[in-house]
Amino acid sequence: MFEQEGRRLKFGVMVPSTNTVVQTEFARMRPGGVSNHVSRIHIPDRPLTTEADFAALMERVQAELMAAVDRVITCRPHALIMGMSAETFWDGPEASARLAAGLAARSGGLDVTLASDAFGPAIRAHGDIRRLAVLTPYQKAGEDKVVRFFEGLGFEVVAVGGVQATGPVEMADLSPRIIRDALIRLNDPAVEAIVQLGTNLPMARLAAVAEFWLDKPVIAVNTALYWHALRRAGITDRVEGFGALLAAH
Repeated sequence: MFEQEGRRLKFGVMVPSTNTVVQTEFARMRPGGVSNHVSRIHIPDRPLTTEADFAALMERVQAELMAAVDRVITCRPHALIMGMSAETFWDGPEASARLAAGLAARSGGLDVTLASDAFGPAIRAHGDIRRLAVLTPYQKAGEDKVVRFFEGLGFEVVAVGGVQATGPVEMADLSPRIIRDALIRLNDPAVEAIVQLGTNLPMARLAAVAEFWLDKPVIAVNTALYWHALRRAGITDRVEGFGALLAAH
């Protein structure tokens, strides 16, 4: 029996034009009857090594984002996912709330899932976790924003660091060994869970493997985003291969 794509749920997904990971990982996590429809936010492929580089990127995303929303809503999605994490936490919770409200208004009232909304529920789904390590692909300027974001959610950031990719496309090209080594460096005994930011870092399947050998939750941003969007939409299917979050919660 053939199942109609999108019969249960159609997601509109906004991603940066440089991102080659979100579309692939979301497709692998997709339950039957759910479909993902990607709209790209045009940004230049330029280095991201300074705070000024990040600020310029955020300005470009803000300038181009609503046009991507306008394009994707023509397929009549049931909900939207913002497939970029930095934009959602960069200027704190109030800015994140304004972003979500703006996207909902532009789309005619669709539910919107942001990484800044997904991580709290995703972490707490694993129990009473307080102390985190955060893996990022960002330079030092981006790491400082990350720490403030998670502290604002009530968590203690024990360690932060990662791979420090020099540009958006370079994130997707990093080998699993480089990411594995970064996880090992972050795995302090005090750390109760490891979370990963940067939606263009290919982490969803690797996180599931890391959970097994680290014996603690390892939550990839794309997994948290897709899980949260599914559950908000009432889709409770368990999906294996991406860690405990999608498989058991």
